[in-house]
Amino acid sequence: MEKEYVRCQIEEGMAIVTIDNQAALNALNQPTLTQLDQTFAALAKNQDVKGVIITGGGEKSFVAGADISEFNQVKGDTAASFMGRGQRIFDRIEAFDRPVIAAINGFALGGGNELAMCCDIRIAAENAIFGQPEVNLGIIPGYGGTQRLPRLVGPGKAKEIIFADERINAQEALRIGLVQRVVPKGQAVEEAKKLLKKIMSKGPVAIKMVKKAVNEGLAMSLRGGQDLEALCQSVCFSAEDKDEGARAFLEKRPANFKGK
Repeated sequence: MEKEYVRCQIEEGMAIVTIDNQAALNALNQPTLTQLDQTFAALAKNQDVKGVIITGGGEKSFVAGADISEFNQVKGDTAASFMGRGQRIFDRIEAFDRPVIAAINGFALGGGNELAMCCDIRIAAENAIFGQPEVNLGIIPGYGGTQRLPRLVGPGKAKEIIFADERINAQEALRIGLVQRVVPKGQAVEEAKKLLKKIMSKGPVAIKMVKKAVNEGLAMSLRGGQDLEALCQSVCFSAEDKDEGARAFLEKRPANFKGK
């Protein structure tokens, strides 16, 4: 029986996904990636889940990179497919149609930082450490790090972090825009739950459309992004949630959104 590396607990409409391989600092081996992919495939079908939090088991590590022992199996002619698998899984997480928050409780190195970056929002415990140390092994980030990191912190800062294996603490990560909040050690998941509950009180259709407009618009020109924004807005104006939101505002009461 395959070891369980990924646990998923659902509470109050929130899925708490925990990568738990603490003996290896929650490293992303291939079985872990498979289980993570399967978990998100199942969550995509569960409409009772309104948002997801990803965290690491224990308080020492979120995910401390890939499983380097597996690299011996990878050669030049298989590297693209090996890395492409991880990229596709992370792309699916990024494209998940509900909010995904990373609760970073420790080391987020290599593939761990890449996993955090494909989430919508990143909340870091004060003991979190970020980095892309792949060049120490003579390779480069392969799960999207060379693409997402410059988009978040700018190309110059991203190159500094990757070229020199510059480790970033939580406060520096906040300063450069890699994370959105820093909280005391052990509080990242609770802070993520508070934020996710607040997001879940808003119009679900609107939240989905915001995510679509921002994520897809980043790959477009300004004009193309604005056209996409207009299309997403038309979806919102066609939904029952829009009418309920307007009524609730006029009646000075909380909205009872149905997500349709």
